[in-house]
Amino acid sequence: MARALYIHWPFCAKKCPYCDFNSHVRAKVDTHVWEEALLADMRVEADVADGEPLTSIFFGGGTPSLMPPRLVATLVSEAEKLWGFDPEIEITLEANPSSVEAENFAGLAMAGVNRVSLGVQSLEDEKLRWLGRLHGADEALAAIEVAQKHFARVNFDLIYALPGQTSEQWEVQLARALALGTSHLSLYQLTIEPGTRFAADVRRGVFAPLDNDQAAELFAITQAMTANHGLPAYEISNHAKPGEESRHNLTYWRYQDYAGIGPGAHGRRGGFATTRHKKPENYLKAVNERAHGLAEQRDLSRGEQASEALLMGLRLVEGLDLAELGGRLGFDTHTLINEAKSEHLCSIDLLWRDANRIGVTGKGLPLLDAILGELVTEELVLS
Repeated sequence: MARALYIHWPFCAKKCPYCDFNSHVRAKVDTHVWEEALLADMRVEADVADGEPLTSIFFGGGTPSLMPPRLVATLVSEAEKLWGFDPEIEITLEANPSSVEAENFAGLAMAGVNRVSLGVQSLEDEKLRWLGRLHGADEALAAIEVAQKHFARVNFDLIYALPGQTSEQWEVQLARALALGTSHLSLYQLTIEPGTRFAADVRRGVFAPLDNDQAAELFAITQAMTANHGLPAYEISNHAKPGEESRHNLTYWRYQDYAGIGPGAHGRRGGFATTRHKKPENYLKAVNERAHGLAEQRDLSRGEQASEALLMGLRLVEGLDLAELGGRLGFDTHTLINEAKSEHLCSIDLLWRDANRIGVTGKGLPLLDAILGELVTEELVLS
């Protein structure tokens, strides 16, 4: 059962044009109301837990650094009472690198947060304005410095493969990012998500995304530079010093159980998929009426679980163990993937096999979605 807890804070100061996350801008947020709702929702998840202590908590959003440190402390304290904590628990909070939010870092550290993930997105003012961010590059650099003083572990995000971005431009920016000395970097290629303002801009011809060949070149540069600097990729977009990988996100990618509370939060526990009400007002209404924010709790078939495990596990450089997965879900190893397609993908160096362990090669990672489509069989989904 769940040994990780995800807490979603849905509010942002501004909706970014590339963002399709469950984030909302509200003129006023009653933190007392939200404290009571999140605590109630947390207790419901703890009631069905198996007594194992939590190994990680992740405050995601939205912008959880807009939460008062007192509220974060209350939620962390209640989670410890309900589950208990592993001695090495990782407690991560996503933050925007604004000077206002950086002022909260000391308080957040006192609340129990020991890892912060900063949404820097770019170290260039012009790119930050285009991405709709409210902070500037100097403000981001200052926030990273403050974070490194208060938290044992610091990550920050950058978005690359922007329209017109050259290899030389990205090399300069990535070298600057690596020189800042954090133990983890999340480096995402810009994707145009349906329903975002950028999707509408592309439809109207306001800008064109970087073409696939240029994006692939930037991806290759990213892999080489981070590896040379001692932060190799351990997941398609995430890079860390050995031992500094995100323990919470590894829970997802290794397809282990986790509880999710807050608006729109997803969870996986005991073969069930849980989803909370997405709109903040609907979530609060549900908690008031039923003491939890669950919109759906669905029993996943063994085939659905196996498919999800493959989709998540093949994102990891370590790959996944087909024998372990098959044993966990009651499948013969040879029924988990299309063996003929697997052999072909190995022959062209897009996939690797080591006995029962399987993974995507460095050459294959940029083609991950296509590879997954080849490997996962329709019969498995229907199992």
